[in-house]
Amino acid sequence: MTRPGGIAGGDGGKRCGTKGGGGVDDASAVDGDGGTAAERLRRWRLVLGAAAGDACGEPSGADARMDGALAALYDRGDGGGPRRGGLGASAPAVARWLGDIRSFFPAEVVRVLQADAVERLRLERLLLEPELMEAVEPDVRLVGTLVELSRVLPEQTRESARAVVRRVVADVERRLAGRTRSVVRGALDRSARTRRPRRAADVDWDRTLRRNLRHYLPERGTVVPETLVGYGRRSRGVRRDVVLAVDQSGSMASSVVYAGVFGSVLASMPALRTSLVVFDTSVVDLTGRLADPVEVLFGTRLGGGTDVARAVAYCQGLITRPRDSVFVLVSDLHDGGVRDDALRRIAAMTAAGVRVVVLLALSDDGAPSYDRSGAAALAALGVPAFACTPDRFPELMAAALEGRSLTAWTEGERSAR
Repeated sequence: MTRPGGIAGGDGGKRCGTKGGGGVDDASAVDGDGGTAAERLRRWRLVLGAAAGDACGEPSGADARMDGALAALYDRGDGGGPRRGGLGASAPAVARWLGDIRSFFPAEVVRVLQADAVERLRLERLLLEPELMEAVEPDVRLVGTLVELSRVLPEQTRESARAVVRRVVADVERRLAGRTRSVVRGALDRSARTRRPRRAADVDWDRTLRRNLRHYLPERGTVVPETLVGYGRRSRGVRRDVVLAVDQSGSMASSVVYAGVFGSVLASMPALRTSLVVFDTSVVDLTGRLADPVEVLFGTRLGGGTDVARAVAYCQGLITRPRDSVFVLVSDLHDGGVRDDALRRIAAMTAAGVRVVVLLALSDDGAPSYDRSGAAALAALGVPAFACTPDRFPELMAAALEGRSLTAWTEGERSAR
């Protein structure tokens, strides 16, 4: 298997830091890209592995250690046979390997290597060892793995795993919580309207002009505003209900992590009444845990089937003020339940005034795999289904809370890319 292309190329090659040891003899010839021919051979050798030894030379020093760390994960025998390398079943060996890759590569590459190790070498079994918790580079995908393993973690490992999860959650909150509160608070203020604004600063001039276009005087070139539309005064009570339903099947691990964090952030806002449920073939209400997103995540059970209809039915029962409610369904729509029942209930929600948002993924993992026929059926109901990155989720919630067209919002997002 070819190694990840970013391990030795461009700026990444400099960050990988051989710290005094390239394995190929120095050469003064400079290629067209401004680097030496020897450096190009060195990089190709690290990317291609032992198979390129005859053409690119053998590494030495720090490059040899870097190559060994990569060989343990990626090098296989001819014909796809057994690996020549491997991490074995030794926790100390894995801990050393994790330490090596952290010293050789930048954090973003380390996360890719860790994810590949989980997939190819069944590293999750060795994460049961508490000493490994200190060696891993924490990220959202690793959190998904730890949450999935939480039911089988030994007691001494569970606390270490919680510490890793808490570090990642704290990082996500640091990036997104403040902006989420600010954007959502602004949306709530804009969504409250009054026909008697007290100050000029409280007038929503855009809506006022739209409301009074029929009073345009062409001879004067002006609009006579018979009706003013202004922003309402801030209320201290609950102004909107938000219900999050999150698919906890194994493919949705990253989305579960981000949804748990966002659910906790929204629950901290007094103007919102936030509920969070997770579901597979059953439904678990985690609203009572929203004060601590780590408790939310460890309350999930990743893996299993999916019954969207059952989750929608449960959430429908939570909604008591349809016109003041936003329902967010996070699911790839690969559904083992009765789809027609789910569609019927979603149609009833929208007809009652609920703002329904369907996210195929809430993550940075790229284009998701999803059930296209399910997404098309929702689109026919006027409910677009799309993926959303965590960075854009606050703006999405603002659009939903303000009652703006989500179809127009998604089109605007696509055109901005």
